[in-house]
Amino acid sequence: MDPKSKQSKRRDEVLSSLNMVIEGLNLAENLSTITPAKAVFGTVGVILTMIRVSSFLLREDPPRAHQMHTV
Repeated sequence: MDPKSKQSKRRDEVLSSLNMVIEGLNLAENLSTITPAKAVFGTVGVILTMIRVSSFLLREDPPRAHQMHTV
């Protein structure tokens, strides 16, 4: 297996794990009756979603500055 394929597979596994954790936090936030716990679940879920989105953007697109210089 070539290194790029291996790296891509690992990245997909990490993103899948992030998705599962985010869904679990969303469920915990909805089921929790304690206000501070709801806030913590929601905040951590948002942070993990930001990490997931930035990882996806880095995987899919080359840096925008590079695109501007090649035009």
